[in-house]
Amino acid sequence: MMQRWRLVLLLALLAFWIPPPGSTPAVAAAFAQNSAGTTTNSPAQNNAARSSSSTAQENASPLQTELLRGPEQPVPFSHKQHAGTLKMPCEYCHAPSRSGATLTIPRASFCMQCHQTIATDNPGVQKLTEYAKTDRTIPWVRVYELPSFVSFSHKVHLQHGATCEQCHGAVAERVRLYKESDISMATCVNCHRAKRASVDCSTCHMLEQ
Repeated sequence: MMQRWRLVLLLALLAFWIPPPGSTPAVAAAFAQNSAGTTTNSPAQNNAARSSSSTAQENASPLQTELLRGPEQPVPFSHKQHAGTLKMPCEYCHAPSRSGATLTIPRASFCMQCHQTIATDNPGVQKLTEYAKTDRTIPWVRVYELPSFVSFSHKVHLQHGATCEQCHGAVAERVRLYKESDISMATCVNCHRAKRASVDCSTCHMLEQ
């Protein structure tokens, strides 16, 4: 009696696992997957999903990634185009002040010396033209700004061999600038020590007498 029940059970299991007669390999595979109660994707489906994800990441260009990092400026300005492609030196636009301690940011009228005839159909240049017509100061968004209690001279640093890139990063490679260098006190002190410059407090701070 027990042997008969075992035979019946075995036949039932075989009927559940074996695909119907005449099934194609694809149907047989689907039958086996459904019988097992799994939802695992096939290798082709997994590869397609990975390919779609990789394509989305690759489509995000370096320019798009970079634009997300820097603040949006009232007038778009590409240092990569001016300082990189055109090889314009930093001091051409950022002329030193009378003391040389600070570097200036040019007014729109200065930029129009070139852009009266160059890229005049560019929307950014058209905005620049409007600022120049009314001689308004462009409200640039600051990327780097030192505290008021810190004294920093561009003239002194440039005279001792410092470069713009050391503090401001690879500006000539940037379409939009962002804060990519640390200008904390620790960084400045470490740089002074490495170059054997003074680390006395009065070097960078105006101490009360």
